[in-house]
Amino acid sequence: MNSDIIQGKWEQVKGEVIKQWGKLTDDTMTEINGNRTKLLGKIQETYGVAQDEAERQVSEWEKARDKSKAA
Repeated sequence: MNSDIIQGKWEQVKGEVIKQWGKLTDDTMTEINGNRTKLLGKIQETYGVAQDEAERQVSEWEKARDKSKAA
């Protein structure tokens, strides 16, 4: 899933994002508004992880989501 897909389907996936990263709030979801870069930044900020770790987490989440949608 690329950033365009996240943004285009944001209303559908934001609940999944909150489920995966439970510390992110509804206000944060509104601020992110489907922007993958903002999502990465908020994960870094909220969870205190490095950029590469946030990228790894989001990439793994995207892959898992793509697999579940293909099944």
